[in-house]
Amino acid sequence: MKKSALLLFAFVFFISCNTTDSATQQKINSAKKVAENFLKSEQIPGMSISVSQKGKMIWSEGFGYADVTSKKKVNPSKTQFRVASISKTLTALAMAKLVDENKLDFDTSLYTYVPDFPKKKFDFTVRQIGGHIAGIRHYKGLEFLLNKKMSIVEGLDIFKNDSLIFEPGTNYKYSTYGWNLLSVVVQNAAGEDYNEYMKKVVFSPLKMKNTSLGYSDRGMPNRTLFYVKENGEIKIGTTVSNEFKAAGGGFVATSEDLILFGNEIINPKTVSKSAIAELVKSQQTTTGKNTNYGIGIGVRKVKNSTLRYSHSGGGMGATTFIMMYPEKDMVISILTNLSGVNIRKIVSELEDVFIE
Repeated sequence: MKKSALLLFAFVFFISCNTTDSATQQKINSAKKVAENFLKSEQIPGMSISVSQKGKMIWSEGFGYADVTSKKKVNPSKTQFRVASISKTLTALAMAKLVDENKLDFDTSLYTYVPDFPKKKFDFTVRQIGGHIAGIRHYKGLEFLLNKKMSIVEGLDIFKNDSLIFEPGTNYKYSTYGWNLLSVVVQNAAGEDYNEYMKKVVFSPLKMKNTSLGYSDRGMPNRTLFYVKENGEIKIGTTVSNEFKAAGGGFVATSEDLILFGNEIINPKTVSKSAIAELVKSQQTTTGKNTNYGIGIGVRKVKNSTLRYSHSGGGMGATTFIMMYPEKDMVISILTNLSGVNIRKIVSELEDVFIE
């Protein structure tokens, strides 16, 4: 009798496990169709998508080409894409580490860390800069196409003498230059080179072996080419130098590396949960309006009131998105090598597939 009960339990367990696997596979099959249709409709040369649940990769696939001419296929574990503004989210984790080390206080004046930055009419904090409510301006004209080799400190010269565009805290205005300034905050607070600190406290501990600055003056054999669409034709984009705005949008990575990063945000092991909580706390303007943005991370409810931490990215030859769902223990990363892609379309479609 006991043996029969044991066999019955084993059978039910087996069926249950295979049913779960089958359900997951159906989701993957649906997601793959979504991705293939999206690649075609948006005329994207190459795309990489990775998905993890409960810390384990359940789907990771490359679509199209890293190099259209040579037909070099996208490999989600090797092909490096510009992650663009997801670089802000990467930098936010380094800032959390500095908080844990008592080297950084989000609510302290910027001038505590960068005392030689030109004084403005109003003071503003590190948190306000990180949440885009400090009043620092964004790009003007074609500044995002700059191809001048500069350090992060030299890059401040572009905007440092400009007035704030509003009194800090009174409004929300997205600013990559604000994050350029935060890279100098990180460098000064850490007492070491910003890029070296990113490697030491973010990339190396998380085993993000294929994440680095996107160097404009060196060959990077696993890096994709960067494409734009002009009059319906896909062509190579303008060469740009993004090293000076590393924290704002200068890193390259694989979609699988971003999964490792996303899992650290929702299940932190290298930083404290309290420091992460500061990053994912939506800021407010002085009128009490939620910005749906913490420090380098968007925060909102999506399908079925599911909490999502996220960030998009757009740059020369790149449109990207990372989604982190702490309640579902799920991370999704999407990287493309084309400018101006309607990325939120596939974000919504993948959420329809994976978020119950």
